[in-house]
Order: sequence, then structure tokens, then C-alpha cells
Amino acid sequence: MTAFVSGLIAFRIRLTADGVPVTAGHLGDIWTSIPMISVCYLVLFGVYLVAFGRLYGLYKTTAGRNSLNEQRMTIQAVLTAGLVLCGTLYVMRAYAVSRIVVALTLVLTMCAVMLRRAVWLRIQQRRFLQGREVRNVLIVGDGRVGNALRNHLLSLQSMGFRFLGFVAIDESAPKPAGGDSSPVVGNLHNCVTVARSLFVDEIYFTVPVDREKVLAVVEEAHANGIDVRVVPDLYDGLAWNAPVEYVGQFPTIPLHRRDFPRGAFVLKRVLDMAVCSVALLVCAPLMLLIALMVKVDSKGPVFFRAERVGRKGRSFTCLKFRTMVDDADQLRKGLLDRNEREGLLFKMRKDPRVTPVGYWLRKYSLDELPQFFNVLAGDMSLVGPRPPLTSEVQQYALPHLRRLDVLPGITGLWQVEARQDPSFDNYISLDTAYVENWSLLLDLKIMARTVGVVVSGTGV
Repeated sequence: MTAFVSGLIAFRIRLTADGVPVTAGHLGDIWTSIPMISVCYLVLFGVYLVAFGRLYGLYKTTAGRNSLNEQRMTIQAVLTAGLVLCGTLYVMRAYAVSRIVVALTLVLTMCAVMLRRAVWLRIQQRRFLQGREVRNVLIVGDGRVGNALRNHLLSLQSMGFRFLGFVAIDESAPKPAGGDSSPVVGNLHNCVTVARSLFVDEIYFTVPVDREKVLAVVEEAHANGIDVRVVPDLYDGLAWNAPVEYVGQFPTIPLHRRDFPRGAFVLKRVLDMAVCSVALLVCAPLMLLIALMVKVDSKGPVFFRAERVGRKGRSFTCLKFRTMVDDADQLRKGLLDRNEREGLLFKMRKDPRVTPVGYWLRKYSLDELPQFFNVLAGDMSLVGPRPPLTSEVQQYALPHLRRLDVLPGITGLWQVEARQDPSFDNYISLDTAYVENWSLLLDLKIMARTVGVVVSGTGV
């Protein structure tokens, strides 16, 4: 799209220079003046640009990116795409395409893409500094190289990496512990287990380790969706034909990388923002009415604010309309023996703490409308696993943590498939299935089914 718009601007500049009258701001006049062959090659240039942008790694994650290196790769991608376009024009003898327009298109595209990527990188760095979308890191070896890498990551938090601890080579080293400024959270034997429990995204090897042990860690990390990198020249043969990637000033070689559908997740976020914005505008009168009903019905605040655990174990405040009496948490202890759910979940069909208005709100899931604000804030999504309590997560087994790899949702697979099922195992298995088989189409199907669930009033 950037290349296409730049091409239209280049044509307008050329038409103006040739004395062709073009109404300012009317692209239709420009469009009718462009030869169809020029439009075709402009589209071809866009295809070349996308292809070389992917080849130069411009569509990979921005974590660890250096702004100057980013702009250098952008210039390379645009110039290479332009060079291939010129070669195509020469081979096809496309003399009708103006070389001046081609040159202007290249310059304008380069400037526009560099500006767009610079703005996007700045936005991402700001989110990294806020602790959002960062990649958690464990470092194998707490020697000179390991500590230097740790200090580098800590000093440049805008790169998007969060250091969580060292992994000792000695298998007799302690298991996860905290409090030390440079903690050893585990050893090579339990490296991946510790990494999974801490929501680690990448493991870095900074000291020589036996080849078989490294391969074992790589295989286990691959099964758990964790990336593994090594410092170059330490592992002869393991990283043949693997590209060297820089994390700030540190060269690393990826041994395994999990494929991440970044484009699809961007579309998911755009869908979340659009739907929630429209929903809040449409539901504003209803939400105001509900707030008045809650306030009149019983003493206490309109909103119930609860600490929940989100993606990668990050805590956030989840908003709901209050449906219980004000001291519901204190009363819960006396009702544990009447729990109708299995495992860590707690729910009663006839909970005495629920207010009359609260019962009606729960029946049609209207108490969850304020969670649209959580979605806009980036703490939740429209579709995803149910946001758990901190006390629940503390009792999770290691496989249960898989459901925290994505943002929690207002609705989800469990809500539409087995909301009344008391089984904790089914609850976990449905959430895990959602995480492992996620797609935009699955989200749309769940959202469509949610409408039926809400209308049928199965929320109690």
C-alpha cells in the first residue's frame, strides 16, 4: 500500500512538471492519466518490496531491534526491490514506463517506509518499557559472558527483553528461588521446566555445555514452544547454516524458533479494538442503567475490581459489575464445602451471596460488559481463556500454564462448550485446545456462538 500511494504521488509530481492540469487532492484525475502498464508494474514493485522485506527480516519481531539497523535493512529492501523492478522493465521492454516516475517512487517509498517503521518501533519500545509484549529470558551460565549479557539486557529495556535469572550448569544447583540480585533459578536438568513455569520465551547459552545436553534442552524447549539461542563459536556443528542475529550488541545464533503468526495477532487486536469501541458506544445507555440498578439494589461499589492473572502471568485489575454483596470474599470461606465445581474452581448454582440484580446480570452475562475496558487497555481480548485468580495459578500444574500463553478473554471455548461442566480437567483441556489451535476463524465462531449462549441465559 505504501509503494502504491508513493507511486500515485510520483505520477502527480511528473504530471505537474509536464504541465498537465491536475486538481489538488483528486486522485481520480491522476488515476485516469496513468497508463495501465504503469499500474501493473507499480503493483509488481509492491510485491517485490514485500518479498525482499521478508527476506531482510523486516516482518520479524521488533524485540532486540536496533533503530539504525532497522533503517539500513529498510533501505536495502527498497533499493533491491527497485533494482529488480528496473531489471524487469528492461527485460520486458516496458519503454512506456517513465524512469523518472520509477526513481521518484523509489525515493518516496523509501522515505515513507522508513518513517512508518520508525514510528512503529518507537511505539513498540514504549510498550516494552511499560512491561508489555516483552520476551522473558533465561541465561545458561552466570560467568563473564552471561553477566555481561544480563547487564546489557537490563540497561536497554527498550529492546523488549526481560531477564528472569541464570541457569547453572551444575545439576546440584538450587531450584527456583528469588531475592538475589543475580538469581540462579535452576540447573540444566530442570532448565525447561523452570522456563515454562516463569513464562520464558528464550533461553540463551553463554558457556560451553556438552552437545548431548544442549540437544536435549533444544528438543524439550521445542516441545514447549521456547526459543533457544547460543553465543557464536561455542557449539561447533549445532548452528551450521543458522543466521547470526544481534540482540543489541550481542551476536546470537538461534537453534530453534517458534513460528509466531504476528500478522494474524495484529488483526485480532484490531478486531478487539473495533468491536469493543462500537460495543461501548452502543451499550453505554444499558451500562448506565445497570450501574443505577446495582447501586440501588445493595450497598457497595458499582464495579467489582478483582486481581486476575493475564498473559505470561502478568497481573491486572479485571472489571465487572458487582453481582454479590460487598463482603462476598469473607463469606466464601464458609461456603467451600458447598462448592459444585471440581478442582480449583468455585461456583454454586444458588450462591447466597448473589444479589437479586446480580442474579439477573449473571444469567445474561451482562456483569461482564465493563471488561470491554480491559480489552481496550490490552489486558484482555474478546476471545480467550477465562482470566484466573492468583490463588488458582499458584496451584496450577506445569501443563496448566499453557493457557496463560495468550490474553484472557471475555468469552472463550470453555464458555460456549462446557460452561456448566463442573470438571476442572475439561475446563483446562478446552482452554489448552484453544491456545494450540488458535485462528481468527475460531475466534469468529466462538463470538457467534456466544451470542446464542447470552440470549439463552445460561450464565447462572
